[in-house]
Amino acid sequence: MIFAIQEINKSNILLPNVSIGYRIYDNCGSTLSSMRAVMALMNGDEWTVGKSCSGQSAVQTIIGESESSSTIVLSRTTGPFKIPVISHSATCECLSNRKEYPFFFRTIASDRYQSRALAQMVKHFGWTWVGAVNSDSDYGNNGMAIFLEAAQEEGVCVEYTEKFHRSEPEKLMEVVEVIRKSTARVIVGFLAHVEMNNLLETLSLHNITGLQFIGVEAWITADSLVTPNSFSVLGGSLGFAMPKANISGLAEFLIQDFWKTEFKCEETNRDTGAETAQCRENWDLFELKDNNNDVAELRYSNNIYKAIYAVAHSLHSILKCSTSQGCDGTIQVTPWQVVESLKQVNFTTKNGDQVWFDSTGAAVARYEVVNWQRGSDDLVQFKPVGYYDASLPPGQKFVLKTEAIIWPEGKTELPVSVCSESCRPGTHKVLQKGKPVCCYDCKTCAEGSISNSTDSNDCKKCPEEYWSNQNRDACVLKNVEFLYFTELMGIILVFFTLFGVLLTLIVATLFLINKDSPLVKANNSELSFLLLFSLTLCFLCSLTFIGRPTQWSCMLRHTAFGITFVLCISCVLGKTLVVLMAFRATLPASNVMKWFGPAQQRLSVLCFTLIQVIICILWLTINPPLPYKNMNYYKEKIILECMMGSPVGFWAVLGYIGFLAVLCFVLAFLARKLPDNFNEAKFISFSMLIFCAVWIAFIPAYVSSPGKFTVAVEVFAILASTYGLLICIFAPKCFIIVLRPELNTRKHLMGKTVSG
Repeated sequence: MIFAIQEINKSNILLPNVSIGYRIYDNCGSTLSSMRAVMALMNGDEWTVGKSCSGQSAVQTIIGESESSSTIVLSRTTGPFKIPVISHSATCECLSNRKEYPFFFRTIASDRYQSRALAQMVKHFGWTWVGAVNSDSDYGNNGMAIFLEAAQEEGVCVEYTEKFHRSEPEKLMEVVEVIRKSTARVIVGFLAHVEMNNLLETLSLHNITGLQFIGVEAWITADSLVTPNSFSVLGGSLGFAMPKANISGLAEFLIQDFWKTEFKCEETNRDTGAETAQCRENWDLFELKDNNNDVAELRYSNNIYKAIYAVAHSLHSILKCSTSQGCDGTIQVTPWQVVESLKQVNFTTKNGDQVWFDSTGAAVARYEVVNWQRGSDDLVQFKPVGYYDASLPPGQKFVLKTEAIIWPEGKTELPVSVCSESCRPGTHKVLQKGKPVCCYDCKTCAEGSISNSTDSNDCKKCPEEYWSNQNRDACVLKNVEFLYFTELMGIILVFFTLFGVLLTLIVATLFLINKDSPLVKANNSELSFLLLFSLTLCFLCSLTFIGRPTQWSCMLRHTAFGITFVLCISCVLGKTLVVLMAFRATLPASNVMKWFGPAQQRLSVLCFTLIQVIICILWLTINPPLPYKNMNYYKEKIILECMMGSPVGFWAVLGYIGFLAVLCFVLAFLARKLPDNFNEAKFISFSMLIFCAVWIAFIPAYVSSPGKFTVAVEVFAILASTYGLLICIFAPKCFIIVLRPELNTRKHLMGKTVSG
């Protein structure tokens, strides 16, 4: 303060021809002493004849106090007199209330910034389970309240919050006992340096070490805490400190005073020419090496320096000073004028620091993050490991060099302080009943849900076409299930399809070679070849059921199946009618074959088939089968199937086939005992019996089969019924043609069976 005032008084630019005076009081850490000093400053202490005081003092501004509690008393006392108070280290947020403290200013930031920065630091290192201790004062209580609010916003839980005053040793013992029993390994200490010193001594006495302390500017760089035993408790502490002072000329000023004090000498008095013990230039300073006065470690000095200059600039403005004409000495300066002028102050010191006061009368929050470390000389160092600057844009305010930090007990690994271990991805937190939100159990996400971050509060459901992986930390596409050509079941079905086509072609070739033989002629060769052609189509239509369903394949598979089977059964029905008509034609005076010749047979097949074609066209027009992703049957996979579209259309196709099959079976059954040696009706009735049995069994199997097995059942029914028709109708004929050619004669075919 003296250095700044002398510098201003020597200046020809700031307050030319005006000198600033000062009075300095030491409150000795006592609020009562502060009150005495304030009264003396406000009233003046000039003695006059018959009176103790001459009236109001000429003091325009008070610089101080250091502690918030004393500053509050000081500001309330001076408030009615509108005397501005500028503090260099009172940080209580309560002093930001302009209604209660309209004349208070400070060159240090409010604890609102420091408290929130403390919460951000704790969150940065992943400490979600901390303890908190504060001074039972305006400074500690207000700062801790803001920290607790910010910690809650950051998701940090506080295991305990304890406070004590420097005059309460019993309460201090209770606090230490709480710390000893707690599980939190990190302690946030919002304490004045006196309370911190008391706590440090008690913790050392009880050998409570290895805890990670997070400190505030009031004690984190306090030299009074550095003792031989303090490092075992506070080693590795982190906290916010005021940036180091960088005031040019201050070191020389202090060293000059220091020199004169230590060596008890004086410089030459230039005014009188008289000399005292003169200081020599070659005195050895090595003998003073144990003195701890280090100018480079001064931190609050810069705040005092800026406070003095703020007052000087406000006076410069009030007195309308100019470099050429000086200041107007006729202007009577009043404290309230200084208050208004301080609100407008905005200047830059010679060290490059910009000084101005915000709406609460405080300066911009700038802190240095320091770490208690032991240097190479085994002395405690407050090593800078980061900074906090509230004037910077979001995301750049807080910077930490984690790799430069030494943790408690000299460890280089980050300490852990959590109530519960982090929940890995794939799990979510379940709060433990009756405990804070930081105490939880980790539960695996349910099937179909995931959490892809650590400590998820809940699991999110995968989109409809996705499913959770085995670790429940990512959604993956569901497996799409349909009957592949390349899988074993698909290969088997394709094999039997192609084998059926091959057998049909062999039979057709055999019939073609023997088309003029009595057996082939007698069995209506035209209908036989048409039947073989329809059987080939029936075999081939099963291929449309295999592979990925598409819009075209879904429409083709059911319509092709319905039409080809009706064509097939129509041929069989035609052959059955031919057998019946042929028998009727042998009766006397019967001309029935005239009405059911080849033309009528072809027409009947065409008409029966045309009805099915019309049903299929109506089905495809009104509501056709389309691909459908069935996600209801299985949760973890998608069944790609053909939705039947109109159920009426589907069952109409099957019902019409069933009707023709039953009709054919009935007619064939009636003709089974006709007296020809080779009665085809027996084989037709048996084939229709197999056909009906297969499709009757198909219905419950189709309804109950899951996924691709539904399609497999349908393909199996198609193949089984087609094989049944092929074998039952054509196997006996092929047997005679190939193995018993002697039976392939007209005489044998027209012969009558001998009744037993």
